[in-house]
Amino acid sequence: MGDHKEQPLRVGAAVRRRRRALELTLAVVAERSGLSVPFLSQIENERARPSQTSLEKVADALRTTAVELLAAADPACSVDVVRSEGVESVYEPRVRSLVRGHHQMHASEFTGDHDAGREFQFRNDQLMYVADGAVEIEAEGRAYRLGRGDTLYLTGGVRHRWRATVADTRVVVVAVAEHIEAVRDRPRR
Repeated sequence: MGDHKEQPLRVGAAVRRRRRALELTLAVVAERSGLSVPFLSQIENERARPSQTSLEKVADALRTTAVELLAAADPACSVDVVRSEGVESVYEPRVRSLVRGHHQMHASEFTGDHDAGREFQFRNDQLMYVADGAVEIEAEGRAYRLGRGDTLYLTGGVRHRWRATVADTRVVVVAVAEHIEAVRDRPRR
């Protein structure tokens, strides 16, 4: 509908993700593509937009196609509204994604209880906000009780589990996406 405005694509992030997935340096991609390291760096950092010919050279160096890189690209600017329409008010656990697509942040709304025995540990930081109800969170051996309006911030690598203590509790979790290198990998305990 009119909630999402199409913008030019930022192909640099897609190039960087693909290069890192293949564990290649910029120098290797430069050698394979015939393009300079500074130009490739500018592409990855969105300071230069490659021509179709340059994008095809980069794609070949990354063993993919220009079409695939463009498909994986991020919108330059995006505004995306996720409506609550069609979400019934039921008293059983559910999860609703609050962000669509491939972005640097993820957000989910949890309603009701879920598998309280499940332990979570994410690479990057996350914030838990109690929109309604109450939860108990166990993080790094300590228990925390949160009520409506409370937040808990967890740095990447913190082991935790949580459970709703009130029926129809709603918790919003916002996290840095796993594909983002927001923090250096910490040793997992």
